[in-house]
Amino acid sequence: MTASTASRSHELTVVEVITETPDAVSLVLMAAHHAREQFDYQAGQFLTLRIPARDGAVSRCYSLSSSPSADEHLKVTVKRTSGGLASNWLCDHAQPGMTLESLTPAGAFTVRPADSELIFMAAGSGITPVISMIRAQLLQSGRRVTLVYANRDLDSVIFGAALAELLAAHGDRLTVAHWLESESGLPTQAGLRALLPAKPGVDAAAYLCGPAAFMDVAAAALQDAGVAREHVHREVFVSLTTDAFAAPEPSTASAVDAASATVEIDGDTHEISWPKSEVLLDTLLSQGIDAPYACREGNCGACAYTLREGEVTMRVNDTLDDYELGIGVRLACQSIPESDHLTAVFDR
Repeated sequence: MTASTASRSHELTVVEVITETPDAVSLVLMAAHHAREQFDYQAGQFLTLRIPARDGAVSRCYSLSSSPSADEHLKVTVKRTSGGLASNWLCDHAQPGMTLESLTPAGAFTVRPADSELIFMAAGSGITPVISMIRAQLLQSGRRVTLVYANRDLDSVIFGAALAELLAAHGDRLTVAHWLESESGLPTQAGLRALLPAKPGVDAAAYLCGPAAFMDVAAAALQDAGVAREHVHREVFVSLTTDAFAAPEPSTASAVDAASATVEIDGDTHEISWPKSEVLLDTLLSQGIDAPYACREGNCGACAYTLREGEVTMRVNDTLDDYELGIGVRLACQSIPESDHLTAVFDR
């Protein structure tokens, strides 16, 4: 681990392990007192954990199912998957008192401030960031919230009791509709459309999380309902193929053809020379600047920043949607400078 990695990597203690379903558990995690502020988060964000699996440690991203407005400690929910090295290890071995190494919270799958009516569509463990977002919105805003939640069967429903409690407390603003494959087969466009509001408002926004096939069908149902495409946001996770906790490779880029950049991270401003053949993240790390990252592959959003001045191109973008791109959000691990001067702000 490098010095820059150490400042954003911390040990979290497992306080409690909660069995949610026969194949899903929630881990309640506590940060050390000195690191509490480092783990402030927004509903919908995730942690990157280092899992000591049987064939060596691996890095995995897990959405936070806790709500920053309601819960004292962090909580992630993990569902067992066929061949899932990390998820199966956690389901089998996690216990109170053990520690897990974690990067600080990251991710851009959060409710936009301009949204009015909110629609959430989740399948399986895709409910994890969604329940965090729903709880936060019900406590902090007056928005109407609809949840459509798909599972194999009743026993597979994660947070069934918690959702029932939310309905009892906020039934005037919350609607929950379940789709069970054991009763209705795989989700269909027409079937999901029937569970959505009859006439969503013009400013309604939707947040999708689950397998890609489910999100495709859900997006089609939302289009039928009249929800604007630019108001439909997806959370996309893929397994990391790199070690998020490993030291980055040293930079080999030449500084002969370079842009100048002003980069703000956690309130600290850095003036840097940014080679036009190198991505922003590598430039920052090579200069000893502690920039956030996890996958370095363009698909997790941990290194997202806001481009305030200048232009960049991104080699890969599997995470940011049109809304985020429109307000200047970019990925540091994929950004190549096009302008001679740029201003970037990491404002997690």
